[in-house]
Amino acid sequence: MKSQSFLVAVVAAWQSTAMGKEIPNPPRSERYDSGEVHEGIMALKHAQWTAQGVFEPPSTQFKSFALSEGPVPCVDGFAEVVPGDKNNTFACSNVDFYDFKSHADLGSAMGQGSSSWGWTSPEGREFVAVAQADGAAFAEITKAGKLVYLGRLPQYTTAKPSIWRELRGYKNYIVIGSEAIDHGVQIFDMSKLVSIDASSPVTFTNDKDLTGYWNGLPVGRTHNIVINEEKSYAVAVGAQPRTSACGSGLIFIDLSDPSKPFSPGCAPGDGYVHDAQCIVYRGPDEKYNGRDICYGYNEDTLTIYDVTDKNTTNIISRTGYESSAFTHQGWVLDKEWQEYLVLDDEYDEYDGKNAGKPVTYFWDIKSLEAPKLTGSYQHTRKGIDHNQFVIDGFAYQSNYGQGLSILDLTSIPTDPTGGSVTEAGYFDVYPEDDEMEGGGQLEFVGSWSHYPFFKSGYILVNTIERGAFVVKRTT
Repeated sequence: MKSQSFLVAVVAAWQSTAMGKEIPNPPRSERYDSGEVHEGIMALKHAQWTAQGVFEPPSTQFKSFALSEGPVPCVDGFAEVVPGDKNNTFACSNVDFYDFKSHADLGSAMGQGSSSWGWTSPEGREFVAVAQADGAAFAEITKAGKLVYLGRLPQYTTAKPSIWRELRGYKNYIVIGSEAIDHGVQIFDMSKLVSIDASSPVTFTNDKDLTGYWNGLPVGRTHNIVINEEKSYAVAVGAQPRTSACGSGLIFIDLSDPSKPFSPGCAPGDGYVHDAQCIVYRGPDEKYNGRDICYGYNEDTLTIYDVTDKNTTNIISRTGYESSAFTHQGWVLDKEWQEYLVLDDEYDEYDGKNAGKPVTYFWDIKSLEAPKLTGSYQHTRKGIDHNQFVIDGFAYQSNYGQGLSILDLTSIPTDPTGGSVTEAGYFDVYPEDDEMEGGGQLEFVGSWSHYPFFKSGYILVNTIERGAFVVKRTT
C-alpha cells in the first residue's frame, strides 16, 4: 500500500523539473508512465473507503428520504432535509434539494457509487443511469423532481466487481465500461425504460437485453468511457495494462451500428489517458477546421490529438504545467467555438500549494499547437476536484466532499486569468465533514459524478457512499 507521504514525494520530484506556468512537450516521467502515481492514488482511495465503511452493504448505512411533497429549499445556507439531523442537513447556495435514493433502494447489494449519465425520451421524459460497483441502476426523474427506480443492469463479468464503473450516453444508448477484469463494454438501449411499471422494477440480463457488447480491451478493463456522438464512436481510455499495444491510450469503438461495435484503431502515442473530450473542431485554428479532435487529460499533461484517421492519429501538442500532480478531466467552454478549456487536477490539493482547496485551471486553446495556461480559480472550501462539464458558460463540478459546485465562467473570454470567476451555487452532499477546519477534508468522499444536461434543470448527483441526489439551481 502506497502511503500519502510517498505520493507527495512523487509529485514533488516531478514538480522540481517544472519551469514556468505551462511546459510544452515536457519530458516523460517514468513515475507516471509506469503507473506508479496512479496506482498509489487508487491504493489511497481504497484505504480511505475501507476505513469509512464504503464497502459495507449499503442497506446497513443510508436510507432514502420519504418526502411526500415539493422540494426542500436552500434557506440561509442550508437545506434541512431531515429536521434536527445534522447529517441530513446540507450546506448549499442557490441550489434546492428535490429527492434522494440510497444505493440499496436503487437495487444495489454493494453500493459504491461512481459515474452517472442521463437520457431524454422523445416525449421529454428524463431518465438516468447510476453506476455502482455491481452494475448500473436506472431511474426516472419525474416532472416534480422525484427519483423513481425502474431497474438495473448487472455487471458483465463474474470477476470481482470494481467501484470504477464509467458510463456515457450515445443517442438512446448508454455505454458502460469498468475496471473489473473481463468486463468489456456494455451497450444498453435506454428506451427499454419507457414502458416499465415502477411498481415492478426490472433486472435486465446481459444475455438478452444488451444491444451490443465489445471486449477488445486488454484483460477487459477500461478506466473510462468517452463519446463523440457526432462521429458515432466511443473511446475506451485507461485500459490496462499500460504495456499493451494501445498503451492505455485512446481505444476507439465504432458505434455506427450499436449492435455490432468494433474498434477501427487506437492512439497510444502519449501512453495512458485518464479522460478525454472528443469533438469536431470548429474553433479559430483554421488548420484544424472540421477535424476530429480529442483533448486528453493524461496524468501530467493536456494532450491534444487529431484522431480524424483512427489508424494514424497525430499528437498536435502535449503541454504540462508546473503545479501538475494528476491531470484528471476537463471540458471546452464552448463546443461550437473552442477558444478556452477548463481542466482539473485530482491530486494537486495534496502538494501544499493550494491549502487543500480545489483549483480549476483555464487554458487558451485558440492555437491547438500551442495551448496556454492563462489562470485559475481556487475554491474557498477544502476538498478534491474530480469531474466537470460546462453548459452556457457555467462549470458544473463534482468535487468529492464538497459535493456539487457551479462556477460562473462567463467572464473567461474577457478575463482568462480567472480573476472574475465566481461560484454561482453549490450543494454539499457530504455534511459529515462540515465542522472540520476549512469546511471539509482532503479525502475521496461524497460526489463522484453528476449529470447537469436535462432541459428541466434537474441535476442528478451520484455519491460514493449514500446514493443519488436530485437537485436544481434556484437562479
